[in-house]
Amino acid sequence: MSAAEQLRHEQADFVAAVAGELTGFLSAKQSVMAAISPDIEPIMGSISNLVTGGKRLRALMCYWGWRGAGGAAEAPEVVTAGTALELFQAAALIHDDIIDRSDTRRGGPSVHRSFSQLHDAQGWALDSERFGQAAGILAGDLCLSFSEEAFTDIGERAAARSTARLIFNLMRAEVMAGQYLDILEEVAGPVRDRAGAVHRAQSIIRFKSAKYSTEHPLALGGALAGASTELLRGYSAFALPLGEAFQLRDDVLGVFGDPQTTGKPAGDDLREGKRTVLVALALEQATAAESAFIDARLGHQDLTDPEIDQIRTIIAESGALQATEVLIEQFGATAYEALAALDLDELPKTALRRLAEVTVSRAA
Repeated sequence: MSAAEQLRHEQADFVAAVAGELTGFLSAKQSVMAAISPDIEPIMGSISNLVTGGKRLRALMCYWGWRGAGGAAEAPEVVTAGTALELFQAAALIHDDIIDRSDTRRGGPSVHRSFSQLHDAQGWALDSERFGQAAGILAGDLCLSFSEEAFTDIGERAAARSTARLIFNLMRAEVMAGQYLDILEEVAGPVRDRAGAVHRAQSIIRFKSAKYSTEHPLALGGALAGASTELLRGYSAFALPLGEAFQLRDDVLGVFGDPQTTGKPAGDDLREGKRTVLVALALEQATAAESAFIDARLGHQDLTDPEIDQIRTIIAESGALQATEVLIEQFGATAYEALAALDLDELPKTALRRLAEVTVSRAA
């Protein structure tokens, strides 16, 4: 078997193992919840649907961090860690869609929207929107609880005060802090000093997304396998700029992406009012009238398609889109340079390079 074939088989086997463990874990929880009431089934179903499929980026980063630090292929500890990360990711997505008032996820209704639709279909009393949001919050909270339970199941390697536990705890806290900074910028950004908007947007993507998408999962896998402080530092030097490139690409796709590929309506980020690096650069580089138009219309649910096209044009013609692409390229180059410096076996190093390539150049 060639090295490329070994990589494909090993990665596919790990992804399948995580999927299988997720199915088994949630099936066991379904039995517990069914004993409480059969009415809870839609919540469990929404969680199961969300963790089915997806890119498994965080789980894979964890796996290759584990393998790079000498962990055995498909060991149960790293499979369970991948499961915990996927459940945490599901919680983050559910809550993020509620906060952003996003009706779609991966081409279908978001979790809170599916509960609003259930309310309407059943002809229940009171407000369907409020019910959907409340049920979505609870589904996300349940995912957080499940994630913690799964991580604890790893055992001694994830025990209290272990390096892996400290990373896992920090990851979750940083995501919540980053999410708050995100919603704060949506409401305070229009009246804050515009000169600091790009810096604030970069801080948001670092803590809301970049660290938990790549840096912490990679370090988590390494810590579970007993990685040295030096290796964990090298992992961070590679994975943090990679995560920032990943989120910048996501921001570009949120404005310019093809809905058929992204699974989200065109310009959805603009209706949600996301003050991303892309938008901050546009506000900085556009004319005063153009910036005023973006400030006036960004985040309005009634934003029309022509207005979305107008904002897109401003972003592109101001140079903000090109500047963001340059940032993506720079972060990617920094990540590749740090990866080259890592003292890893060829298999995990090649796997991490391929994950990086997909992350930076993805279309969805």
